[in-house]
Amino acid sequence: MAQTYGSYNTSPPEGNREPWSNEDSFDAKTPDSFTTDSASFDSNEQPIPLPTAVVSQPRTWRDYMTFAILCLINLLNYMDRYTVSGVLNDITKYYHINDAMAGLLQTVFIATFIVVSPICGYLGDRYNRKWIMAAGIFIWVAAVFSSTFIPANSFWAFMMCRAIVGIGEASYAVICPSLIADMFHGILRSRMLMIFYFAIPVGSGMGYIVGALVASIAGEWQWGVRVTAIAGVVCFLLIVIFVQDRPRGLMEVSNTDQLAGLSEGYWKDLMALAKNPTYITSTIGYTAVVFVTGTLAWWVPSAIQDATAANKGLNSTSDLDSTEATKSTMMFGVITTLGGFAGVSIGTFGSNMMNKGIWCCKFIKTPRSDAIVCAIGAAIGIPALFFVIQTIPASEVWSYITMFIAITGLCFNWATNVDMLMSVVVPGRRSTANAIQILVSHLFGDGSGPYIIGAISDAIRVNLDDPDSPGAHWKSLSYSFYIPNIILIPGVILFVVSAITFKRDRRKFMEEMGQLPDLAVEKGRINSTYSSEETSKI
Repeated sequence: MAQTYGSYNTSPPEGNREPWSNEDSFDAKTPDSFTTDSASFDSNEQPIPLPTAVVSQPRTWRDYMTFAILCLINLLNYMDRYTVSGVLNDITKYYHINDAMAGLLQTVFIATFIVVSPICGYLGDRYNRKWIMAAGIFIWVAAVFSSTFIPANSFWAFMMCRAIVGIGEASYAVICPSLIADMFHGILRSRMLMIFYFAIPVGSGMGYIVGALVASIAGEWQWGVRVTAIAGVVCFLLIVIFVQDRPRGLMEVSNTDQLAGLSEGYWKDLMALAKNPTYITSTIGYTAVVFVTGTLAWWVPSAIQDATAANKGLNSTSDLDSTEATKSTMMFGVITTLGGFAGVSIGTFGSNMMNKGIWCCKFIKTPRSDAIVCAIGAAIGIPALFFVIQTIPASEVWSYITMFIAITGLCFNWATNVDMLMSVVVPGRRSTANAIQILVSHLFGDGSGPYIIGAISDAIRVNLDDPDSPGAHWKSLSYSFYIPNIILIPGVILFVVSAITFKRDRRKFMEEMGQLPDLAVEKGRINSTYSSEETSKI
């Protein structure tokens, strides 16, 4: 008997009717034409049986509307994080704080973000995700607006508001990926995640640009920060009016009875994740990348201004022409946007091509493509970041070129890492898995990174001649930048380990979902109701 969840029919397809949309389907192949080479599984392994059919619901206009709203929210999320960085020098002077305290602004934001994330993950696996997101947006908007009215003698109040912003942002940052996974399937899911994660580089870049530009036009840094809060009010209304939650796991289970058992007790969920090597190693590797990107995103605009003022022989960055100071921040924003857009695109399409063995990846077909692409991106970032440090004071053009290469490589993993998580974690644990990954990556990544680099910079600068000069600021920051450069090395190694463990964990996922029958090929034909991109992953 058909069962429904809201407006969604959860019954399996009748008879032999094809449940898949065009982008999810593939032609049935006979065993003679269906190859299983060493790229798909090791020679000493037995082929993994193909999974049984899964239920794929037709997508509605509301799904696409919901997806568009989630993308807008994610864009504003990252814009808000970096509008502050875009006007960081102005905030530093307004509140009379040093580098360590300026870095602490990001740290307190991330601290509350990661503390609240597991709570939101627990709620997101069990309750209506629409209203959890709406509550988070409301808190975020209120905190951002409040922070822009704090007087110059109350820096700690400003810091408290930034901490509360983290509470609001945790709600939707944790929940959005699992909701997207419940609306789309297969290669279409990969593409949607790619679009969703464009928000990281594009939103970050726009944060620098909009924050610096609006502050310059208004003559007050506060207006640069208020922009995202104004847009947040619109997002809140869009969530209330248009967003609709989806049944968890509906795109992947073949029996509606399975939906009720997908989320176990919280402790059991945590233990299951702890026994998932692909999830653990990719989370730590991702943390290394987040440490690098978060730290540099916070400090590079200020470092560029310090280097520029030092080259001009100025006594302070305050002596820079306001147009020139704004230009350097905006250029970094443009490069972040373009490099991030290129990185997310190349990472996603490269992983899909490697997974399917097409085009330039014809001879390297492998189901481990997501982890391999993440490793390649982090590896590209190592030499590129080294040259960024060398070229900032020497050549504006070359510094921008090397920044573009570094950002492009580091952004390979934004969508592919999440897609890999969705491939090895069952739907009932995905919000929790995403929350724990956020907690770890931000706690040891961009949460602590800016403060650590700022503190090391301060410690180095006190031993330099004229420690308050722009030249001393640049020199101390440039030395501290070698730390994130080195941290990328273990990140590459851990993604390689993820590639090694992926197939085993993918098979375990299929077993938990009840999609590994004893016999998957009958009468010489593959069950054509299962998508080729999912087949290739096992």
